[in-house]
Amino acid sequence: MSKDKKVAIIGAGASGLLCAIECAKSACKVDIYEQNSKCAKKILVSGNGRCNITNITFTQDDYSSQNSSFVKYALDAFSFKEFVKFTSSIGLLLDIKDDGRVYPLSNEAKSVANLLINHAKILGVNFFTNTKITDIRTLFKNYDVIVIATGSEAALHLGGNADGLKFAKEFGHNIIHTYPSLVQLHLNSSYATKMSGAKVDGEVTLFVNNSKTVHSRGDILFTDYGVSGFAVLDISQVASESLINYQVVDIVINLLPSFTAQKLSSHIMKMIDINSDIIVLDILHGLIPIKIAKVVLDILKLSPTTKAKEINTKHSKKIANQLLNWKFEVTNTHGFRHGEVAGGGVDVDEINPRTMESLKQLNLYFCGEVIDVVGKRGGFNFAWAWASAFVAAKSIAKD
Repeated sequence: MSKDKKVAIIGAGASGLLCAIECAKSACKVDIYEQNSKCAKKILVSGNGRCNITNITFTQDDYSSQNSSFVKYALDAFSFKEFVKFTSSIGLLLDIKDDGRVYPLSNEAKSVANLLINHAKILGVNFFTNTKITDIRTLFKNYDVIVIATGSEAALHLGGNADGLKFAKEFGHNIIHTYPSLVQLHLNSSYATKMSGAKVDGEVTLFVNNSKTVHSRGDILFTDYGVSGFAVLDISQVASESLINYQVVDIVINLLPSFTAQKLSSHIMKMIDINSDIIVLDILHGLIPIKIAKVVLDILKLSPTTKAKEINTKHSKKIANQLLNWKFEVTNTHGFRHGEVAGGGVDVDEINPRTMESLKQLNLYFCGEVIDVVGKRGGFNFAWAWASAFVAAKSIAKD
């Protein structure tokens, strides 16, 4: 045990709070510095206020990094079983969903934040809110250990920033170019505004330099600038990273993934046979939101009031192809402010994966999102925050 070891933690988010608790359990004297007036702001807004706190199935395959094996030790050391032990110890019970996502039983993110903060205070952790650290070298003179848990530039309105990267650079660390992830995408399309607000359960396939990379099925929401929705967020990490590397990025949207082209074309012709006086807009409106239907017909140069009897098989095949294979050029992401997390960060090859200690500076530790590790949607980024913080704390607590 490291009795009276003085530890400063910069950042009172998920990783900072867990690290503080684990260090305090081992009799370390812990001070935690938070630039905001309140701690755990990202926890409080995550999952629309419900907090998807982790996932029961996390493995290294759920994360992106310059070195994908870096996360393995920490994830194994702080498995879901260990996480349950920890949450039980602070009185936080869990609700495990069928798809592996985990929420607090209270269904409120507030309970996660409050229990972490209050338990840390019970253990003697000192909180300094409204305190932005600007000089890390001076801080080192007053502490035995410093933990950088500052998060990333994502969610700028919640205090996201690049402070941790600046601190890391001061000690000679290489920084992997950062980019927003779990973020909406901008499209090069004059039609996006016309379809703004329309939502479908569809499929998005991402192409980088004309090569198919990833795809996802789920809700797709058209916006003034492009597209949002869970299916889009799921492919945004690869899209965002590709954009900062100046690659050509496109998406193909399938508005009706339960149909094949032949089945959809046949459905359209069947509707025509049933009622030849129905207008083509009404046929499409039976399949997709009317805003999208109008745009599709505009692209195909068909009047919305065209009677069904004027539509032939060639038309129906063109409509089917447009609905199932709609290609858009991606020009940008919606930025760090709207990204839930960020990729890039402190180079993992300069951090000990078994301790989270800097390989450049003794007694300097990193945990959470400041490191070049970003996870998939579904609680995986929280899982990394907890695991990296736990490993760091266990190392700090050793003599």
